[in-house]
Amino acid sequence: MTTRRPRLNDGVRTDAMSWTEYVSRLRADPVVILPVGAHEQHGPHLPMGTDALFAEHMAEALAERLGGLVLPTLAYGYKSQARSGGGQTFPGTLSLDGATLIAMTRDLIRELSRHGVSKLLVLDGHYENQWFLTEGIEVAARELGPAAPSIVRLEYWDFCPQSVLDAVFEHGFPGFDLEHAALIETSMMLYLHPELVDTGAIPRDGPADFPHFDTYPQTGTGVPPSGVLAPAAGASAAKGQLIVEGTLSALHEAMAAHFGSVAAPAPATPASSGGG
Repeated sequence: MTTRRPRLNDGVRTDAMSWTEYVSRLRADPVVILPVGAHEQHGPHLPMGTDALFAEHMAEALAERLGGLVLPTLAYGYKSQARSGGGQTFPGTLSLDGATLIAMTRDLIRELSRHGVSKLLVLDGHYENQWFLTEGIEVAARELGPAAPSIVRLEYWDFCPQSVLDAVFEHGFPGFDLEHAALIETSMMLYLHPELVDTGAIPRDGPADFPHFDTYPQTGTGVPPSGVLAPAAGASAAKGQLIVEGTLSALHEAMAAHFGSVAAPAPATPASSGGG
């Protein structure tokens, strides 16, 4: 029986708190984290919620270290692109228009400002989201003026140490854009949610070979039939632990330095004994 993390980490998640507890926690001026993912094909062996699951885990683990709070994850993202996510041609991929993601980001920041939040981290887990999150942040900041929180937007994978990548990839790192549903994400899922990985369905595809241009409407040119853009063979929970913990350590160090002193850590959440 596989042990899983609790679905609701009531030590950091605002959706597990009453509004009065939320107000009490805000008095300590914590870093508030908004995880953003996607609902996108991740090959025949990984769940379509992979990006959202990873963003949520990184946000919760970081909040525990910073004494921060985590908002509910935005589980839909901008349209998948062929060279980084396999594209929009796969059934199951559910994507937002850029204007929708911009508006959602702006609206949430506006609400958080009304609550008195002064430190916000937008933690992105989907490659294609970044510029639409950026636009939502900039629009909100322009509208709010001096009332806008101090905001950081980042993609968590940028904090994976080079030493970890060197240890994980025996034949060279292909780049994060091609690592869609491949060795990194498969290893991370084997570490965090092994019960969601169909190891017997891991394909032998990749690396994908794309032209240096994109075509529209999307046709899926260059995308392997599985939707996996680089080899996933050799993935393991041990590699996943190395990637997740190394990334979290670097992320924590950077955010603690950026935001300065942080609130006291949240109370530890009791370990789950439930099965996967």
